[in-house]
Amino acid sequence: MSTARPGRLRVGVVGAGRVGAVLGAAMRALEHDVVGVSAVSEESLERAATLLPGVPVLEVPDVVRSAQLVLLTVPDDALGDLVTGLAALGAWQPGQLVIHTSGRFGTYVLAPAAAAGAIPLALHPAMTFTGTSLDLARLEGTSFAVTCGPTVQAIGQAIVMELGGDPVVLPEERRGLYHAALAHASNHLVVLVSQAAQALGAGGVEQPGAVLGPLLRAALDGALRAADVADSAQPPSAADPGAMSALTGPVVRGDVGTVREHLDVLAGLAAEEDALDVLDSYRVLARAAAARSVRTGRLAEGPAREIMDVLAQDHPEEP
Repeated sequence: MSTARPGRLRVGVVGAGRVGAVLGAAMRALEHDVVGVSAVSEESLERAATLLPGVPVLEVPDVVRSAQLVLLTVPDDALGDLVTGLAALGAWQPGQLVIHTSGRFGTYVLAPAAAAGAIPLALHPAMTFTGTSLDLARLEGTSFAVTCGPTVQAIGQAIVMELGGDPVVLPEERRGLYHAALAHASNHLVVLVSQAAQALGAGGVEQPGAVLGPLLRAALDGALRAADVADSAQPPSAADPGAMSALTGPVVRGDVGTVREHLDVLAGLAAEEDALDVLDSYRVLARAAAARSVRTGRLAEGPAREIMDVLAQDHPEEP
């Protein structure tokens, strides 16, 4: 008598990158049968061996033909050609679930598979993956953008919830904006922290991360809590400032002298080190902070104009 849980599927993973290997391992932990994985580079082969031990490494068409659910976890720019090429080979099967994890695309990129009778879904986890077993626990509570046809929306939501995630239904035409927002937040946060750490190091701080950690965690926590309270569908206003209510510092206080000093010392850093980007980023983000502070009623027009004037002054020539 079979002891397999009902509704278990044969799963194929195309691309044993950081996302694919982890999601494959998560599906396997849920007792789905991972029947094949594709891997080419040494890193992906090692990931497959570590996270999916015993799963055969197959050519991509063989992975697709053997699976009831196919996870396409390849780079965004490779996705369209991959789906089209597999359609030309006749690899897609009627009734097969085809899921990609790209944040950029909805289901239109899967049209060649859908034309062959496959069921397309776009499920994007809003999480940075390390490609290790540590990611498995982090899936719990992670938001997944779910884009698919209305008749299969429940399937997409069920898959996300089974993985421990939180499904967020997103229309096809909003995927680009969604992905830009996530990239802007996560990627540029890393750049910002790196720039701040460089400035602290130049200032004589031996462990910049230890200094930044408590400050940034508190700032991020406050901004996220405020963002959840605000109605993101409405423009910012004095009554609904959103994440800006967590903003502190010289710009929102209208402290022009401090902003001017910051520009002076960062110009010095740019002259001493390869750090002109720190000065440029400070200017851009300070302008954004001033503009949003005015819109939310936290900064008066007069001090805002003074700050904008200071920020508009030319910085020194690049060394």
